[in-house]
Amino acid sequence: MFVTLSILALAAAAPNPKTPAPYDTISIKEWKVPWEKTRPRDPYVAADGRVWFCGQAGNYIAVLDPKNGDFKRYELSENTNPHNLIIDKKGFIWYSGNVNAHIGKLDPKTGEITRYPMPDPAAKDPHTLIFDKAENIWFTVQNGAFVGHLDTKSGKVRLVKMEEKSRPYGIMMNSKDQPYFNLFGTNKIGMVDPKTLVFKEFVLPNERARGRRIAITSNDDVWYVDYTRGFLGRLTPSTGSVQEYASPGGANALPYALTVDDRDRLWYSENVPNKPSRIVGFDPRSNTFVPGIDVPSGGLTVRHVIYHQPTRSLWFGTDANTLARVTLP
Repeated sequence: MFVTLSILALAAAAPNPKTPAPYDTISIKEWKVPWEKTRPRDPYVAADGRVWFCGQAGNYIAVLDPKNGDFKRYELSENTNPHNLIIDKKGFIWYSGNVNAHIGKLDPKTGEITRYPMPDPAAKDPHTLIFDKAENIWFTVQNGAFVGHLDTKSGKVRLVKMEEKSRPYGIMMNSKDQPYFNLFGTNKIGMVDPKTLVFKEFVLPNERARGRRIAITSNDDVWYVDYTRGFLGRLTPSTGSVQEYASPGGANALPYALTVDDRDRLWYSENVPNKPSRIVGFDPRSNTFVPGIDVPSGGLTVRHVIYHQPTRSLWFGTDANTLARVTLP
């Protein structure tokens, strides 16, 4: 079952080098996940076009075929509560066991699961995973306050301890293969040197700032959504300078999921209480927001979004128990 909704985005007013090209129709399509109240989240598009995702509240990994709407489910052990997944070039599904402290690798052909436990019992909740250029995995551990590295060939896990209650959250790699991440419990963004594991932090100017997700544009500027204040922010690591842009939804927008497309446009979710979740865009070339689009189901909350370049689309899960695809101009 799916729902489709479209909205006509506004065209740019006058052509000049800083004005983005006119926007055509942005469309959104949703698929109802057949397993109720399982919080489908963090989808990832495989090479064959199928979309894998976590059932965080249902202890499963599943896959959707967007061509026919078919779903297939792979069961995980009790109390796994998978939070995030990514797919390597061989087609293996890597996921974070958010409650039972491991990273898992699922072979979709056989259903076999290999588990990589955390070497420190304090690293109890692996959160978000990202590949580096060698397809090793960097990841955050939110309540345990670590950033970790998993060598996918040897299985060795290294952990870098963060400040207690700093809540490492979203994580992305820059062009130099350095992981940047939100420290959601603070007004800081962190980076770990991949060779030395030395930690560096960048302090955001407002003490109330709480960055939840992160994206990195082609110039290695680091973007974040400020969940508590309703801002989109840009950090330039080379200078430490920060620019902020008030989200269209206002101070109560609760911006959460964030990604960047191949034109360096930022796309993120606003989750204003008692209103439908909304996907909003921002073009750094003109420092202007792109007209957004409501999630037809209401969404409740959109927690993570990815950009799939071959289809020029965004994918995300919602707390309304749906998967959604936004087709971009």
